[in-house]
Amino acid sequence: MRELDGAKQAIGLWNELDRSLKDLTAHLDLAEEAGDEKEEKEVSDALAKLALKLSDLEVQALLNGPHDSSNAIVTVHAGAGGTEAADWAEMLLRMYMRWSERKGMTFEIMDILPGEGAGVRRVTALVKGPFAYGLLKAEMGVHRLVRISPFDANARRHTSFASCDVIPEIEDDVEIEIKESDLRIDTYRSSGAGGQHVNKTDSAVRITHLPTGIVVSCQKERSQIKNRAMAFKILKAKLYDLQQERQRAALEKHYDERGEIAWGNQIRSYVFMPYQLVKDLRTDYETGNVEAVMDGEIDPFIKAYLDWKTTQKDATIRP
Repeated sequence: MRELDGAKQAIGLWNELDRSLKDLTAHLDLAEEAGDEKEEKEVSDALAKLALKLSDLEVQALLNGPHDSSNAIVTVHAGAGGTEAADWAEMLLRMYMRWSERKGMTFEIMDILPGEGAGVRRVTALVKGPFAYGLLKAEMGVHRLVRISPFDANARRHTSFASCDVIPEIEDDVEIEIKESDLRIDTYRSSGAGGQHVNKTDSAVRITHLPTGIVVSCQKERSQIKNRAMAFKILKAKLYDLQQERQRAALEKHYDERGEIAWGNQIRSYVFMPYQLVKDLRTDYETGNVEAVMDGEIDPFIKAYLDWKTTQKDATIRP
């Protein structure tokens, strides 16, 4: 039923765009014949909006992976560098939150480890929306920031690193065997702002999968039972991803673009000083509008990545 709904939405959008284009074309012809510049301007603006919708449809056409239509579990890690790196990780978190808002998706923080002085050391969030994983998988890797540090009294330029991991949310109907004997479950008090019940009981849950060493945690809900259920869901997704990773290890590693959170492994550079530039080192797509990018306008980078990835696959299968 989900596949059927997705197909209906895609076909419905295409038919809507087709009808709109025909209507606007006829409208433009009439405006040109009448010499009405105001009408021509309105039609041109409508065509520009139509072009954006068509671009979104083109992106969806590239999302044909088995889980591209799924929700996404996003984890941002601060690299070495103390407060600088933690602040950069929080900036990336805000960028993805703003992007989710622009796309009409929901962004739920499931677990967070605050930085020592500012920012976050690690944060895991669930992004719910159409093709969330298919789009956000373009962000997986190390992100590098160059700026004048607001934490340096001498106003020196600093370089910071943070990484982004993205995995699909796995539905409950996927068969992943998890033995109770393989788990260590710890409870602890949430590290939120406090309030009634929060921070007063051991409601947060941390689950360690002993055979693989995978650790997941959740402290979003006030109920330990709900946090435990969500932690199990994240663990299931991570184990499924690990299973898929092993199956395709001979062809391509899921984290082939990531590596150590440091020099030489970044997928994208964000330069605030001495000039302003954001450049993706895989696709060479770049923009000088740093403020817009940090406010969530990353769709051009995502589309450039999907185009580049398609080209890479075509080159691999070409005899």
